[in-house]
Amino acid sequence: MTRLTRSMLDRLPAAASGPIGRPLREVGSGVGIVHFGPGAFHRAHQAAYIDTVLQHDPRWGIAAVSMRSRGTVEALEQQDGLYTLAIRDAEPAMRVIGAHRRFLAPDAAAETHALLADPAVTLVTTTVTEKGYCLAGDGTLDLGHTDIVHDLAGAAVPRSVIGWIVAGLAARREAGLRPFVPMPCDNLASNGAKLHAALVAFARVGDAGLADWIAGEVRVPSTMVDSITPASDEALYAAVAATIGLEDRAAVQRERFAQWVIEDVGVPLGPDLVGAGATLTGDVAGYEKAKLRILNGAHSTLAYLGLLRGHASVAEAMADAALAGFVDAMIRRDIVPMLPAVAGLDLDAYRRAVLARFRNTAIVHRLDQIATDGSQKLPYRLGDTLAAHRADGRMPAHVVAALGGWVAFLIVRAQAGVAIADPAGAQLAAAARDADPATVVARLAEAGLGLPPQVAGDPPLLAAIAAAATAAHARRWDALLTGNDS
Repeated sequence: MTRLTRSMLDRLPAAASGPIGRPLREVGSGVGIVHFGPGAFHRAHQAAYIDTVLQHDPRWGIAAVSMRSRGTVEALEQQDGLYTLAIRDAEPAMRVIGAHRRFLAPDAAAETHALLADPAVTLVTTTVTEKGYCLAGDGTLDLGHTDIVHDLAGAAVPRSVIGWIVAGLAARREAGLRPFVPMPCDNLASNGAKLHAALVAFARVGDAGLADWIAGEVRVPSTMVDSITPASDEALYAAVAATIGLEDRAAVQRERFAQWVIEDVGVPLGPDLVGAGATLTGDVAGYEKAKLRILNGAHSTLAYLGLLRGHASVAEAMADAALAGFVDAMIRRDIVPMLPAVAGLDLDAYRRAVLARFRNTAIVHRLDQIATDGSQKLPYRLGDTLAAHRADGRMPAHVVAALGGWVAFLIVRAQAGVAIADPAGAQLAAAARDADPATVVARLAEAGLGLPPQVAGDPPLLAAIAAAATAAHARRWDALLTGNDS
């Protein structure tokens, strides 16, 4: 079958036309945005917004930079940057996206350096996952991280996104240019503030003047991004080919709902993202907390408990009445009461919308895809709610049970010899192997893996998580999934 390229745009059927029609055939090569980490979420989310911007302002093409592998950028390059976004919902749709202009593999370091120094580039975005920012458990830059050590040694080709961004900012400063705006788009609490602090800390090791310049001149907005984006698979590729009549090996899929909340830091971002549907606000933290704790906290809970109960996808787990009721009760009883009011956001309506999105059977969002990097994600998704309750002397039973489910998941994987997909996977496996749940919880708390640091000094909480882990490991669901009344 013929591959999707710009020369094939006239062959696209009406079914593949999005709300703004097909991508522009003649787009030029202008790049205004450099993006690190062009995985499925970026292509399904931020690139779709930029594709809308490009319909009336062609300056903001994206240069996609992959720091680890060639696969995605090669697929994009072979298709002239085009790919299909499949909307999986009650009213499905397909839209061909044409937002990418340059495709930089790990060996294209010179071109990446040149783009970061180019004054036409005003925005540098990132989707590198939480672990990609090389942060320590307290959210500050981990100067002992192997990639950071490598980059601080003066390597010409950085391994970390921190090293790349600082290198670009250093080139701007040396040339007397205004800095670009770095903008993280990963699910990391206060991601803008943490990235800014990490950039300053990295620069300060070798150049105090550069560090001061970054601290004073560079603005890094925090963001909150949201759209359920299952991994691409052969079924998606086949469905796309059947609809558009062309082969597309870069296709992505997501639900119809998409949200991009951006902090107003007082400097122009460049592209008109608000006009494309993004929200510019002074209270990203409120949106962020609601999303991280309600949606992401529920997602992780469904993943670990759902896998233990034999489920494979989010929709399948939500069809499990006991588990769905437990998650709903956790949001209502444990999570929402500890969230601040957010102007323009109805938290109960948001809860209902999230649960409805989880029940979307058109989305096959695999639980094993969600159940990764728990040691990095859970401190924000569940740990913050837990800490807030304990500060007020309360024991949030549902959150405790969810964390116990994660511990049981680790024990099952470790004892079966199955690799744990987590940057601390080896440590987690060592802690969970050949030990009873109470011992595993104590080990995790002492090591600060996935649990708030204060857990180790809170014996009642340790005991409660251990009891939940024991119940989950023994499949005593009546003891674990309790209190689900409305």
